[in-house]
Amino acid sequence: MSSADSPSAPPAGLRRRWWATAGVFAVAAGVVALALGRAFDERTAGLWLAAAAPVFGYELWFLRRTLDRNHPPDSGVTGDEPGDEVGDAVEDEAGDTVGDEAGDDAGTEGDDGADSADEDAARSPVPTLGVANAVTLGRGWLYAVVTGFLLVVPPAGSAWRWVPVVCYGTGAALDWVDGALARTAGRRSELGEKLDMAFDTLGFLVAPLVAVVWGRLPVWYLSISVARYLFKAGRGWRRARGLPVYDLPPSRVRRPLAGLQMAFITAALLPVVPVAAVRPAAAVVVAPSLVVFVRDYLVVSGRLGGSAEPQAKSNAVDRSETIPER
Repeated sequence: MSSADSPSAPPAGLRRRWWATAGVFAVAAGVVALALGRAFDERTAGLWLAAAAPVFGYELWFLRRTLDRNHPPDSGVTGDEPGDEVGDAVEDEAGDTVGDEAGDDAGTEGDDGADSADEDAARSPVPTLGVANAVTLGRGWLYAVVTGFLLVVPPAGSAWRWVPVVCYGTGAALDWVDGALARTAGRRSELGEKLDMAFDTLGFLVAPLVAVVWGRLPVWYLSISVARYLFKAGRGWRRARGLPVYDLPPSRVRRPLAGLQMAFITAALLPVVPVAAVRPAAAVVVAPSLVVFVRDYLVVSGRLGGSAEPQAKSNAVDRSETIPER
């Protein structure tokens, strides 16, 4: 296997930043637990920590697992954007056709070697996480805080009733910031895209769960969260069995639907919004997204439209149909 086919090991500086991130997560979580203990009692703080700790652990595990992807997403041999044709070797960097003349083999091999070296260098992990990834990690921390309230339901009128909505709403708003920062700073990375997608999916799961536990959303609203995992599982099932998986075509409804879901979940968690208004609106909000999930699975399975050729197996970031792109 060539070096371009296997990811580079994370540099020592990047591993140190992982430990720093873990320390910040632990200290910040401890502060929240102490505040809950003072506001209520130690048992309440323990319950919050018991629910939040597994999510903190998952986020740190996911970060450590993907540190070696801290390189530009469009570099390497696999290709990261649907429709990219990788490895055709039909044109050189200047746009001239390679191999037009017989006898150019030696020069072509030299160019290929230089291109391979450039690809290897481009795929080397950047030794720093960058501001955009720091914002994304902050979003993950906020969503883990929300998870803790699955086991803690503050009494009506308590200021702690506002914590889940503030944390989720802030995380949802920052979802539109981290990508802009990455593009502005020229620091888009495969790591950032993977973190972004993982934390988006996590937020879409834990925030509605808290709203259901608190009696603010009907349990069937969770079908939208389950649908995301079923979509990914169905696509993975087809790949594992060698069945074709087709690209999703561009859509004008995915981003608006994702924004609608984020806004609605935030509104549903707001203590000042009557539950009587939230529940009827839930059906209106969830129905279009479920329809899009069904349509998109029919597309990726080749039953409806889809691209002319199935996806090549790659390390590209899988994007669920209603999650906004970074």
